[in-house]
Amino acid sequence: MNRTLVICKPDAVERRLVGAVVGRLEAKGLGLVAAELRTIDSDLAARHYAEHRGKAFYPGLIDFITRGPSLVMVVHGPTDTWRAVRALMGATDPMAAAPGTIRGDLATLLDENLVHGSDSAESAQREIATFFPGLA
Repeated sequence: MNRTLVICKPDAVERRLVGAVVGRLEAKGLGLVAAELRTIDSDLAARHYAEHRGKAFYPGLIDFITRGPSLVMVVHGPTDTWRAVRALMGATDPMAAAPGTIRGDLATLLDENLVHGSDSAESAQREIATFFPGLA
């Protein structure tokens, strides 16, 4: 599958960086299959972040992703789209993210790092089914 899920998190929307993120995806040659601006509710957030349930940062993660609108997208590319997106995003910690990456250039906080991208082909399939069941 050459599709993956990308979320411009609430901080990206609040800081008006959605266009910059989408522009970087498109400049890489990736395209949008679907996109929706939505406020993720706590039930959907809990399903999406189920693997982190029970970890110390989980409550803050849920509070953050549900605090305001996010742009949720399905992105496609020629091959290994999830890998291309992860490379564009940069390291999870913006202070460790390389210059030229989304997080390296635009993010400043570990817990508000602008974007989410699926971390494997399997995660991409699961996450697309969670947010866009009609595309699964």
